[in-house]
Amino acid sequence: MPEYITMPKLSDTMTEGTLVKWLIKEGDSVANGDEVAEVETDKATMTMSSFADGVIHKIYIKEGESAALGGALALVLEDGEDAPDDADTPPATAGGEPAAEEAPASSSPAPAAAPAKAATPAKTGSSLPQASTLSGDRAKASPLAKRLADEHGINVGTLRGSGPGGRVVKDDVLMVAAGGFSGGVGTAGGIGLNAPVSERGDEVLPLSGMRRVIADRLLLSKTTVPHFYLNVEIDAEPMMQLRSKVNEASIENGGPKYTVNDFIMRASVMAAVKVPQVNAEFQGDSILQFGEVNLAIAVAIDDGLVTPVIRSAQTKNMRQLSGEIRDLAGRARDKKLTPDEMQGGTMTISNLGSYGVNNFDAIINPPQAAILSVGTISKQPVVNDANQIVPGMRMWIGMSCDHRVIDGAVGATYMAELKRLLENPVLLVV
Repeated sequence: MPEYITMPKLSDTMTEGTLVKWLIKEGDSVANGDEVAEVETDKATMTMSSFADGVIHKIYIKEGESAALGGALALVLEDGEDAPDDADTPPATAGGEPAAEEAPASSSPAPAAAPAKAATPAKTGSSLPQASTLSGDRAKASPLAKRLADEHGINVGTLRGSGPGGRVVKDDVLMVAAGGFSGGVGTAGGIGLNAPVSERGDEVLPLSGMRRVIADRLLLSKTTVPHFYLNVEIDAEPMMQLRSKVNEASIENGGPKYTVNDFIMRASVMAAVKVPQVNAEFQGDSILQFGEVNLAIAVAIDDGLVTPVIRSAQTKNMRQLSGEIRDLAGRARDKKLTPDEMQGGTMTISNLGSYGVNNFDAIINPPQAAILSVGTISKQPVVNDANQIVPGMRMWIGMSCDHRVIDGAVGATYMAELKRLLENPVLLVV
């Protein structure tokens, strides 16, 4: 009996989805539970599975096209079954809108391909060696950029990226594939070192579903939530010294290597337990103060950001926090995060220190009432207790607060506790 693969409901606010990439083709056999496509929703790009067994007879939706919930994406026939007379035409409806729980999915940190751009056919036989730069170092490139480069037969190691820190991103590869200037060296188009950077023209980029939601939510936050900002300077030298000793002992015993962000996560959670007024949200005629700290961590991706959530973070030590965020980040890269793992946060950390940013003020992620903005650690001249100018290590941490929930004194109390913990980091590991 003919069965249809339909557009599932992959998030609670989804009304349609964009077919980013087919993982199967006409003539392939599929079984119930097989991953068949990547779909962009209003929140992320997710992998959808088939509920049918058989052979893909007809694909109705092309990559880059959108379909409403319940819309037919492909026709599946049993092995040896004859196709119906109307097999080439998708039905007006293929069983209605599926329920959210019927759609196993996982989110992807990769953005959806812009519908306005036609995909360039992949070159066959283009199995490239591991990307490296001309100097022999491994190329810095996003996973999506590496995959596209391999499909187009381009050595990503020869490209000079336009992303943070010279990272090669999707647009750099697509420009070379289209015959444009990449800003790179010895590219597939034969463009040399002296090519003018002005050859890159204007380009209109349609908003992806994720970028549209980011724009709407942040505009709503900035225009309806009364922000105020606090910033503190942290003496980071004790933390860096302890981190070095902890990592040395951990590695010797086969344990993980801890990042600066691991220390900050632990300190932010402990401070929120001490000052619970910041772990709250505004509800119109009341304030909901949460009993648990569900810590969201902002993770930058090519098309925006996602915020995976560590639940009940106040019950976890630094090793557990570190392991959980590593797991969440790894599954985000493998498109294995569920929508539930990206919602329900009660406060957020945004860390741009790895990009060399000294300090910044983040926009609150509603309905949360607070977000921390973490800058880089830098060596600076400081005045010690003996009034001597000596080298030191300093970092800035900012806090954006919803003034409907958090008063200045409450926010300052929280930041003072955060500073105390980070400057006495042994408290974070005992």
